[in-house]
Amino acid sequence: MTPSEFDTSFGKSVSTDNTNEGPTLRLACVGRVAALIPAYNEERFIGSVVIRTLRYVDDVIVVDDGSSDLTALIADAAGAIVIQHPHNMGKGAALQTGFLRARHMDAAVLVMLDGDGQHLPEELTQVIRPIVDGQADIVIGSRYLDNVSNVPRHRVLGHNVFNLITRVTTGTNATDSQSGYRAFSSRALELLSFNSNSFSVESEMQFMVREHDLRLAEVPITIEYNEKPKRPVIQHGLIVLNGILSLVGQYRPLLFFGVVGLLLMTIGLGWGMYVVDILERTGNLAIGSALLSAIFAIMGMISFSTGIILHSVRALLISFAGARLPGSVYVDI
Repeated sequence: MTPSEFDTSFGKSVSTDNTNEGPTLRLACVGRVAALIPAYNEERFIGSVVIRTLRYVDDVIVVDDGSSDLTALIADAAGAIVIQHPHNMGKGAALQTGFLRARHMDAAVLVMLDGDGQHLPEELTQVIRPIVDGQADIVIGSRYLDNVSNVPRHRVLGHNVFNLITRVTTGTNATDSQSGYRAFSSRALELLSFNSNSFSVESEMQFMVREHDLRLAEVPITIEYNEKPKRPVIQHGLIVLNGILSLVGQYRPLLFFGVVGLLLMTIGLGWGMYVVDILERTGNLAIGSALLSAIFAIMGMISFSTGIILHSVRALLISFAGARLPGSVYVDI
């Protein structure tokens, strides 16, 4: 987007300094706009990401999540507001810290992006556009809307699986449920508080969309895969999957325990029918199989009952807390 296009679409001021470093862009009309970058050992890229992002926002918040390199020092030198965790606490915890700081700053719009250079700060204006236009509370930058990012095939497969699981368990559809390039309105900023500390935090946001009746939109973005992933893809995928399953237990206990309970009761019933068949054919009672049938049936009934109880307790807690999700953790800044 050129400076003139930017000025026309958002009505912002565009100022050019005399150092030939390019235009400095500000988003003044929607109030204070902040960017949040969770970072862990990103000294190679964090400086350039901060500098490029500052052209489009008022403040850049970098949460250094226990890095062992110079991430915090470089981010500070580049002009970011730096908050350091004493040790690595996970992406969800880093976002929780950044959200709290943004609330203290009275940010009207918050944009989160990665610190490894995969997300283009130059696309920030299109990511926040639905919020500026009053059409959304959360905007997901999707790499699959225009399909211009040349995503590796194994990533596409994994993302499709997580999209399906997240859609089924949350009731909210998104083409890129794992995207880390997102924007939030002031309403979303006030309501969102994360239980997940891991990379499943993006999926948790979709649980909260329905929980708080937030408006969700997607816009196309470009992802640049210039570096190898920090951890093996399968390991990363298992971490996300484990996090999503934990979230289902927290946000949809009736679904989580109910499905497991019905499955166990079905196994117990099927095994019981097998025992009856043996008894009718041979006249002998298969005691071992009968015991297993009873165990599966009892475990299934306990699981299903647990789901009903937890669902009722959770609804009661939410009503007492004024629709704030139980178990939220706040970090003092």
